[in-house]
Amino acid sequence: MGCGGSMMTDYGGMSLDDYRDALASSDPTPGGGTAAAVALSQAAALTCMVADLTLGRERWQGGWLGAQAAKDLATPLLTRGHELAGEDAAAFDAVMAAFRLPKASDDEQVRRRTAIQEATHGAAEVPLETAREALSLLNSLPELASSGNSNAVTDVGVAGLLAGAACKGALFNVEINARSLPDELGSSLLEELDDLRASAKQISRAVMDSVNRRIND
Repeated sequence: MGCGGSMMTDYGGMSLDDYRDALASSDPTPGGGTAAAVALSQAAALTCMVADLTLGRERWQGGWLGAQAAKDLATPLLTRGHELAGEDAAAFDAVMAAFRLPKASDDEQVRRRTAIQEATHGAAEVPLETAREALSLLNSLPELASSGNSNAVTDVGVAGLLAGAACKGALFNVEINARSLPDELGSSLLEELDDLRASAKQISRAVMDSVNRRIND
């Protein structure tokens, strides 16, 4: 993606140590947007685990429908989260490449300004997808916490924390980029951002309430 034409990093193929070291480095990417997308993948993985510990077990038959629905949502996010991690880093790199374009002549300044605007819009759209996907996953977790395998309810809680962090963290990147755009491009992004942020707060609380009730039953 973007002006630089750089190769996209496969964060899903990295070892945990390599990913940690990349995140800890002084390089601007990977950064928070990538970390949010990786958190989405981890939340999906825990969701799949709890769903599999519920499905097919007679004791938890009342939770099979919710577990299957959660698993159906989570399974594609195992991979998609890592793809979004790479896309987020590439989108940031594209913005930086646009700022490095020549600006000596009027034509160059116009091309540079257009490239910056397009790249910035892309850098808002990628984390917006991360946030949408994370919110979708969050929506499946109160039911999984309430009716899934109670021995794994704390894992649902961690999935909820990770999905909430993925959503709210990604929205930081949406906001900072959307506020750099002209109103005709940025306003709709900011409106959706407000809706997603409010929903994430509400559903995250519902997940934690369901988990805590189940722990204390």
